[in-house]
Amino acid sequence: MQSKTQNLAPAFTLFPSLKPPNKTLTFHQFTVLAITFLAYASFHASRKPPSIVKGVLGPKIQLNSSMIESNLASLESSSTGWAPFNGSKGTHRLGELDLAFLSAYSIGMYFAGHVGDRIDLRLFLVFGMVGSGLLTIIFGLGYWLNVHWLGYFVGVQILCGLFQSIGWPCVVAVVGNWFGKAKRGLIMGIWTSHTSVGNIIGSVVASGVLEYGWGWSFVVPGVLVILFGVLVFLFLVVNPEDIGFETPGKEIEMVVEVNGLENLEKVESEEAGLLGEEDLGSTAAIGFLEAWRLPGVAPFAFCLFFSKLVAYTFLYWLPFYISHTDVAGVHLSHKTAGILSTVFDIGGVFGGVLAGLISDMIEARAVTSMAFLLLSIPALVLYRVYGSVSMLLNNSLMFLSGLLVNGPYALITTAVAADLGTQDLIKGNSRALATVSAIIDGTGSVGAAVGPLLAGYISTRGWNSVFLMLIVSIFLASLFLIRVVKTEIKGMLNDGKWLSNNPTAQ
Repeated sequence: MQSKTQNLAPAFTLFPSLKPPNKTLTFHQFTVLAITFLAYASFHASRKPPSIVKGVLGPKIQLNSSMIESNLASLESSSTGWAPFNGSKGTHRLGELDLAFLSAYSIGMYFAGHVGDRIDLRLFLVFGMVGSGLLTIIFGLGYWLNVHWLGYFVGVQILCGLFQSIGWPCVVAVVGNWFGKAKRGLIMGIWTSHTSVGNIIGSVVASGVLEYGWGWSFVVPGVLVILFGVLVFLFLVVNPEDIGFETPGKEIEMVVEVNGLENLEKVESEEAGLLGEEDLGSTAAIGFLEAWRLPGVAPFAFCLFFSKLVAYTFLYWLPFYISHTDVAGVHLSHKTAGILSTVFDIGGVFGGVLAGLISDMIEARAVTSMAFLLLSIPALVLYRVYGSVSMLLNNSLMFLSGLLVNGPYALITTAVAADLGTQDLIKGNSRALATVSAIIDGTGSVGAAVGPLLAGYISTRGWNSVFLMLIVSIFLASLFLIRVVKTEIKGMLNDGKWLSNNPTAQ
């Protein structure tokens, strides 16, 4: 077992004044929040380049409802993109590229958690950041090396997905170690916006250097991740005990990742381990199939499947869509389209806050989530139909769509945890809850991988078909919440909460 001195970040040896009592526990808690925020934001920033360069790599066509299928035959000769993505099946290849990354990412998450429990989290996180940065740079080198082999790009994306999967469980564990059972909802709510902030930074950076060659859109974010990895190596302290503080309580707060947005939920535990260690008094772990049969598991798993399908389709294809859709009769450049797509992520940040406030007011998270999902359907219809009328209308409808699409994810996860936590079969059993959470998050990750792939194939038929797929997916996601919503409303009526929250109804 390593000593605390060996685990201590180098900065504390170079700058002894950082140690207590010179610096308080609160100072170090906020430092950990800032470092992990920047670390995970940089991970997401390095994921954005593929979506930004799609318009440059792919076929140079205007995909709209008037496109005639016979035009596809001439794409191979008329396209000026980057082989092998510029042919008649160029969007298919781009979708397969997304599938390669997301599939490796979802699989890697399971292994990253087990490995992280057994080695120094700081070094493991740095390993993931440096590896992700190098692979992002290697992808961009394909521009200067004039690589046109699909296997090269797919292979790099698979490896990059595996390295990227290291980030999330590491930052979750570190934050859990430092904050324990402290109730800092507002602070943690801001911290979980690192996904959207990273998407915005990645879009701006990748778009800003795109004019110098698409390779730079990968190299710069890749270097950014590595630099933040150095910051993590120098300053991150994994456990409060490493610098003389006590662990804040035996109950840790676990953040569960859902489609780019994250949610905090409490998990009873005797140890602050990666993603929540098992309770010493928990019962035996339940089987995989047995967990699927638990009431509510399958509906919530498939709800998250369709929800993440929609969110990740926007994440990977929105810049490409904007660059292939005229706004007020003007064709936007790839750089402008990439920067403009950040409006969707900005809307997502506000959506998460708004959904949280509403759910606190009415004490009904499932109802709030379903309302957001259903309202996002007309929002997407309006964006598709009227988004090209003017730049103001485009930005407004894109912001509204981001707000409604990304807002409810944290609430969906909370509703799942609350619903499953009331079942006698698994109540108080952290091992069972871990199995159930793995099923739900794993199923959601499959949806995240499938969405961008389907968009790549369906977009050849026109963007109306893509939006129809998104709308149907949102509708299906909301259908899986019906049972929870009914239970929630019934409980509120029985407890009299609805009447107390709505004086006019008395």
